Amino acid sequence: MAKFELKLPKMGESVAEATLTNWLKEIGDTIEADEAVLEIATDKVDSEVPSEVDGVLVERLFEIDDVIQVGQTIAIIETEGGAPEAPKVEAVKTATPTKDAIAAVEAPIVAASETTTIESSGDRFYSPLVKNIAAAEGISQSELDSISGTGKDGRVTKNDILNYVENRSAQPAIAAAPAKVETALAAVKTEKTKAPVSVNGGDEIIEMTRMGKLIAHHMVESVQTSAHVQSFIEADVTKIWNWRKKVKDAFAKREGENLTFTPIFMEAVAKALKDFPMMNIALDGDRIIKRKNINLGMAAALGDGNLIVPVIKNADQLNLVGMSKAVNDLAGRARENKLKPDEIQGGTYTVTNVGTFGSIMGTPIINQPQVGILALGAIRKVPAVIETPEGDFIGIRYKMFLSHSYDHRVVNGALGGQFVKQVADYLEAWDSNREI
Repeated sequence: MAKFELKLPKMGESVAEATLTNWLKEIGDTIEADEAVLEIATDKVDSEVPSEVDGVLVERLFEIDDVIQVGQTIAIIETEGGAPEAPKVEAVKTATPTKDAIAAVEAPIVAASETTTIESSGDRFYSPLVKNIAAAEGISQSELDSISGTGKDGRVTKNDILNYVENRSAQPAIAAAPAKVETALAAVKTEKTKAPVSVNGGDEIIEMTRMGKLIAHHMVESVQTSAHVQSFIEADVTKIWNWRKKVKDAFAKREGENLTFTPIFMEAVAKALKDFPMMNIALDGDRIIKRKNINLGMAAALGDGNLIVPVIKNADQLNLVGMSKAVNDLAGRARENKLKPDEIQGGTYTVTNVGTFGSIMGTPIINQPQVGILALGAIRKVPAVIETPEGDFIGIRYKMFLSHSYDHRVVNGALGGQFVKQVADYLEAWDSNREI
């Protein structure tokens, strides 16, 4: 017999962890290769983790709602054969939940206490994540046993121990620390207190969904990371409107699906990225990574109101038919929650269509680690000045706003403005006689 360690696979360059949402197999169950063992969720997609081997599930190292780091061992599968047993890899210690500065000044206090090993005892089961946090915070076995758990069967969850750590750090025990440490703690913990939210008798309290919490976290993180700046331009898309109206029925009959405006806009964005390759970059510290491929992220709305961003790989190499099929396929499977992990990773630039909801423009938040995102406003029929050799006159035109958010750390106003202007120029120069 040999033992195989089932690890959390890499879910994309910007995804470092996932939440375990459901075990599909119990201890002792027989598993076939490629059969799903558990379900996980990231801020971008829900997915299953399959087994790479045939065998029997003998150990589960995480519980539902635990956060797992990429590369961590999730479960142990016992297989037939004489292959040497893989060395057991300890769970990677998660980041200390308190601020680094607090951890630094509390270090002498923790070091002064006896090192204890946290173990599950009796009816008290502790997940690897909870054990790691307890070890990082110097929480003893007796302390951990005293924490009230809100999880299944009274288990201590990640939130339980983090709340305990937060309240524990505010206890008078810290006052007994040396004056130097006490002063440092006071300086580090001086933060603006959150305003209390009053709840009236008729108010309804709705818990945020798991994905909602993750999206909220990443949106705040993006704003704190990038210096967001916006440029806006209005594009005349009358030619595109009339052309699509002329060819859409024939396209649907021939290809079996609808021709929407989205692939037309995506084609223009891909062309503009080829013209301005410094918009197709990522920033890693002080290093600028110039992407070789143009992979367009396409924000798609889900039924619960959240968004997901599937990626069209090598978008600049697709013709309009190929782009249309890719857009329709990804959007359809996104709504059905059937996207694969590799279909929501590797994006180099993102496009979001706020016009779908009637907005004429928006200021989208950059999808890290990218440096730009384009919002497409609603197409409106408006009066406009039309210039002709015979003179100017007022006419009815179809127009839309393009809103470009970009990272001002590496993209200056000239580049950000020129890029969105190039997209508008491609749209306005549409060939009304184009074949498809």
